[in-house]
Amino acid sequence: MKIIILGAGQVGGTLAEHLANERNDITLVDSNGERLRELQDRLDINTITGHAAHPKVIRNAGGEDADMLVAVTASDETNIVACQVADMLFNTPTKISRIRSPDFASNSKLFGEGGFPIDVIIYPEQIVTEHISRLLDYPGALQVLDFAGGKVQLVAVKAYYGGPMVGEELQVIRKHMPGVDTRVAAIFRRGQAILPEGDTVVEVGDEVFFIAAREHIRQVMGELRKLDHNYKRIIIAGGGNIGHRLASNIERRFNVKLIEKDYDRCRFLSEDLKRTIVLNGSASDKDLLVSENIEDCDVYCALTNDDEANIMASLLAKRLGAHTVITLITSPAYVDLMQGGEIDVAISPQQIAIGTLLTHVRRGDVANVHSLRRGAAEAIELIAHGDRDSSRVVGRRMDAINLPEGVSTGAVVRNNKVLIAHRDLIIETDDHVILFFVDKSKIRAVEKLFQVGFTFF
Repeated sequence: MKIIILGAGQVGGTLAEHLANERNDITLVDSNGERLRELQDRLDINTITGHAAHPKVIRNAGGEDADMLVAVTASDETNIVACQVADMLFNTPTKISRIRSPDFASNSKLFGEGGFPIDVIIYPEQIVTEHISRLLDYPGALQVLDFAGGKVQLVAVKAYYGGPMVGEELQVIRKHMPGVDTRVAAIFRRGQAILPEGDTVVEVGDEVFFIAAREHIRQVMGELRKLDHNYKRIIIAGGGNIGHRLASNIERRFNVKLIEKDYDRCRFLSEDLKRTIVLNGSASDKDLLVSENIEDCDVYCALTNDDEANIMASLLAKRLGAHTVITLITSPAYVDLMQGGEIDVAISPQQIAIGTLLTHVRRGDVANVHSLRRGAAEAIELIAHGDRDSSRVVGRRMDAINLPEGVSTGAVVRNNKVLIAHRDLIIETDDHVILFFVDKSKIRAVEKLFQVGFTFF
């Protein structure tokens, strides 16, 4: 697939790396030539230096025969104009744009029929907000991912002393929970991925990814760790777009306090939010945190746009007694460094956005893509089509499907019913099949496996 990516920032650069490794023809456009040279030195991509919305630049990037244009520059206006140019001058089949401004996001008519010709709009702040909201619903989870409209969820938890399954083989889990069907899709142990078998033993410190119907998630979590009490008190540091969205999203379910250092922004937030207590001050002000009873805080969320400020404020909050700390970190190096120490959950906004983008880039009928472990693994929801004659998966038992090594099946959703993918399960037409990849080089092979043969037509 020939893809033009506009913007070589964290999201654009990470997306280019994902897609280049899968043998796509990638051209990356940015006005920062030094950044482009850095990426070209380590990736098999083409680069064009110039303004992303200029027709000549898009033409030089291969706009006349591109299959897709992905606009992820730092400017909403540039992204919108670039999609308009690609549509009017080059008739680009698929145009994807990142939009960050709440003003654009709240005016859906701009992008509907007769509006700007954008096929897919990615709202990163909204995606990150939903991600954090799911974490607050499941105390102790490192990641919570929705599939099939939320009917089934993939959850990552760290195994601790005291969990009933710690030190036990995975096959014992059915005896512990006879009425619950679940599957452990993968285990990360000391940074290495393990595709589990029935005799795999869960060890303390393992990062366990399991999949189950939404209503069974808490029960399965209780097998791997002592369940935390439900969260009640949340402190949010940073009243920008993400902090504002999160407070608005959760203030009816939790007691929320929001700290923002800009006084005018505080005035706006206090007028807009209904139940959130807005405090004017620094998130790293020890006296302020102590006066607001930080030791009684269930979750401290550091969500400013400054990585260093988020990290320092989170470390201070943790040492002052905050039970759980969630920190927004854009630098990949910082995420890997801080996750699992005093910071309980480090959130990478670009990795969350990448999953949404990949959903629309993958071949085949893909309903969801989620990037896991900071891009080290991936979970995909594919829809099976065809029949036994035209498909290599439909009408076949799970153990008869030739999945590549490094790929496991977690669950199947059929007619709104969640079926855990045991070896005797037979795939049917229109099943949503959720696959877990610890080896992302096998994605192309699986996409081909799910493609329908010509006899279907």
